[in-house]
Amino acid sequence: MSAVAGCPVAHGFDPLSDEYLAEPYSILNDLRESGPVHYVPSIDYWVVTRYEDIAAILSDPVTYSATVAQAPLSALTDEAQDILRLGLRNVPVLSNLDPPAHSRIRLHLAPLFLPRKVAKLQQRIEEFSKRLIDDFAQLGRVDIVPALTFPLPALTVFRLLGFPDADGEQLKQWCGDKLEINWGRPDAGYQLRAATNMVKFWDYCERFVEQQTQAPGDNLTSQLIRQRESDDSALNDREIASVIFALSFAGHETTTNLIGNALRNLLSHPGLWQRLHADPTLVDSAVEETLRFDSSVIAWRRVTTRAVTIGNVDIPANTRLMLAFGAANHDPSVFPEPEVFDINRENARVQLSFGKGTHFCLGQHLGRVEVRTVIGMLARRFPDLRLAEGQTVTYPRNISFRGPESLIVEWSPQEAAQWA
Repeated sequence: MSAVAGCPVAHGFDPLSDEYLAEPYSILNDLRESGPVHYVPSIDYWVVTRYEDIAAILSDPVTYSATVAQAPLSALTDEAQDILRLGLRNVPVLSNLDPPAHSRIRLHLAPLFLPRKVAKLQQRIEEFSKRLIDDFAQLGRVDIVPALTFPLPALTVFRLLGFPDADGEQLKQWCGDKLEINWGRPDAGYQLRAATNMVKFWDYCERFVEQQTQAPGDNLTSQLIRQRESDDSALNDREIASVIFALSFAGHETTTNLIGNALRNLLSHPGLWQRLHADPTLVDSAVEETLRFDSSVIAWRRVTTRAVTIGNVDIPANTRLMLAFGAANHDPSVFPEPEVFDINRENARVQLSFGKGTHFCLGQHLGRVEVRTVIGMLARRFPDLRLAEGQTVTYPRNISFRGPESLIVEWSPQEAAQWA
């Protein structure tokens, strides 16, 4: 694929560069201000940056197909391709499937993610959070990612699907390999290892569906299986395995990142953490502003099904698009003073971080509950929580999922004991 006449080419832009990964927003802002669409040779995608355009694209699944949403970003070696082709038997079910097939899958899943269903998980989320926090409360210093933001969403979604807690660490590792293959630029050696592990991950999901068919449990997987008792259109084994293969990744990666991003921003702005401690009702708006200001999903992908015009740029059919949510969420035509982290922002909730339209994130209620619970609990228990000085925050090397890989925080253990 190459650029066509009338489309600016962003030769120097690479969403996998060190500069962009460290601080993407100023780069995205410059790109948005210079035009609505740019062809980016480094990834062979056309990048769309304005809120209005991205919202319209997400609302039109007929013109903008989701089939590329989870396709490998970079070319894979023949060996890695063969491993995936022969070993992965999953089918598109959610973020990479278009209507009407997508509508059938979502119809069977949506009732399981209704707010009243998610509300039933609240106690479990609180129990998981308290247990993890208790483990480090008296230390005075911890890397909050491995101690809390990494394990909590995994414990939640894996338990929701029915996976044994003991398998969580292995499942998280496999999810990391999927992240690299689909949204990164791994070298040949990593591709081989990751492709092999993705097949192991898929085999695990297939075996789990078979186990739940024989001995159903109280979990989402068994609920999908039981739907067959009264619904001829219910999902088959392969589709259910594909659903849990997808949800086991999406259900925790974004939440891990969102908790980390929220803590980093709240602790980086003087006085904000103390405001949350004094007024817990601010937690909800703080989470929404984090979703806008520092999204855990900074970009997503689509492909055109016909020739279109975006802004003033003519786009051919079969053009791959990178939708820069990070640019749209900082668009000053929608968000006044977008570079200010304002937890009282009235329209933060119209951010595009959960998508829009047909593919609006099914798990957004669950994600919000998890983040609100964790931030609220930390604010109550650690009134003097602060970022450790001298640390450099790094982010995973991919185009879509953004959150700190490590975030060291400190506090007074005596204060933590007081608020236990």
